[in-house]
Amino acid sequence: TVDDVQLAWFEDLLEKHSAEDGWKLFVFSHAPPIGSGLRVLQENHVINGCCWLNHSGGKSTRKFIELVRKHRCVKAWFSGHFHLGQDYQDSITFPSIPKEQGPYPNRGSCVFAQTSVMRSGTSRDKRQQSRLLRGNAHGFEICTVNHAAGGTIRLDATITYKDFGHEVGTFAHDHDDKLHDNFIKVYSPVEGDGNEVLPDPESGKLDASRGKAVTPSTIAWWRLSCGRVLGIYDSRMLEYDPSTLAPLGLVVAADELLGRRVLVLPSGEERDCKVEASAAVGMEGADCAEAEGEEQAVLLVNLGDGKDAAAMHADFEVTVVQPNEDGSYWRKIVRNKITRMKEKRRMETAAEYAVQVAQQEFIAAEPSVVSSWGPYHQISGTAKNTGLAVPKKKVATVAKWPTAPGGASFSWKLSFEAASKQKEDSQSRSSREGPSGQRGMEIRPGGAENQAR
Repeated sequence: TVDDVQLAWFEDLLEKHSAEDGWKLFVFSHAPPIGSGLRVLQENHVINGCCWLNHSGGKSTRKFIELVRKHRCVKAWFSGHFHLGQDYQDSITFPSIPKEQGPYPNRGSCVFAQTSVMRSGTSRDKRQQSRLLRGNAHGFEICTVNHAAGGTIRLDATITYKDFGHEVGTFAHDHDDKLHDNFIKVYSPVEGDGNEVLPDPESGKLDASRGKAVTPSTIAWWRLSCGRVLGIYDSRMLEYDPSTLAPLGLVVAADELLGRRVLVLPSGEERDCKVEASAAVGMEGADCAEAEGEEQAVLLVNLGDGKDAAAMHADFEVTVVQPNEDGSYWRKIVRNKITRMKEKRRMETAAEYAVQVAQQEFIAAEPSVVSSWGPYHQISGTAKNTGLAVPKKKVATVAKWPTAPGGASFSWKLSFEAASKQKEDSQSRSSREGPSGQRGMEIRPGGAENQAR
């Protein structure tokens, strides 16, 4: 996360180093900014809401691409985060694309480049690569260093400056994404792609699934009156950034979405932002100046499509997809890695405390350490489902016992009889030795041979 102070410094830096004065700036960050067009992983970063720099930062999430669009001195932006190789075509994105490939991407004068990882153990697609950047006053080249092949260098793209605000980029080799079926490019909506669904102009009803139940092949997207953008792809409902149409996060997973129809209905009062022409000249629509758009309800409708009438009636159900308090829809259900690491350390501290108390009080039963938020068993996590179990069951997690020096794990093998006897012996010694002579209960590392003393 880039905080407000650093973001203000970055903006000031760009203001003072303009393209008109001949400046050419290169930016390096862990995660890419939204709007970069680089490949993201739907199974990980999209559904967990962690694709982009300052992903959950609201306006600051879009601030980076807005600065790139405004300041054409930014010529290249390198980022990692995804642990993917550099063999995909969208591992590098140019400021503009041919008209036949789609609309103008609006990336200023910046080339965005994905950077892989050098160690095989941290790579998602087994590639061990890094970037080599070389250039001069006329342009620059982006290369791949293949660490799995002895550091061989491959030219990926050449960028030539035309003037201070324009450049020409060309790929140096072809790409074959068919070799990487597990890491296919995530669909992002594009204006005019034929998948946008529009509301009925009279009723305001928006039939997002086009009168059919959602299937794994359903692709659709639509704009809400509040400006938010939702879509259906790969058996999920996702939210997209309104400005860049880049994926933000998961709204509804397949367990809730498949087999249901999706409708968007007006749910506010009639007067909400539906103002007739005002009699006062220059005041047309003034009553709605501060409004956020007509209120709408996003519905999942289960009509039992494909079943007989009796089954349809039994399965009929309507689910309302409620937005977050800030108006967004994507599920902010997995907190970032730093937060989860802190939670894990708190759980470990609680487990150590529980062991100490169990030793002092001669408690034979294995203690239970429960987190009030989660549960999270590790610092990584992928949200697979969004449906809630009914009735809601108690959610708890038992922390693992601390490890002994050398990595051996502690086991809890003490019987109640042994604990009782040990407590009696300890009390007997205590009467002779006093408090300083109490030894308590020691949990030894190892397996079945563990004993308590």
